Amino acid sequence: MRVLVSCANGSGTSLMMKKSVEKALKELGFNITNIHHCAISEGKSTAGQYDVVFCPMNFLNMFDDAKKKGITVVGVKNVMSAKEISERVQETELAAKFK
Repeated sequence: MRVLVSCANGSGTSLMMKKSVEKALKELGFNITNIHHCAISEGKSTAGQYDVVFCPMNFLNMFDDAKKKGITVVGVKNVMSAKEISERVQETELAAKFK
């Protein structure tokens, strides 16, 4: 599964969220083939190359085009919480697609 983690500037927050996403997905038994973190500006233009995009809740609407193309977009309130990320993933169809 190809994973994109995107935040405002693509440095601190997205790097921390990337670690939380990796932890959550591995605990749920997903096979991550590629995971990348970046700024929203890059994420919007590259989201189509990924199976799932994670971003803070306030940036969800930035990925509406990706959603229209069938990309799963997951919004997260606490980017440091692997528990929340795990819960959000379980609310999606990712398990049916990638497990």
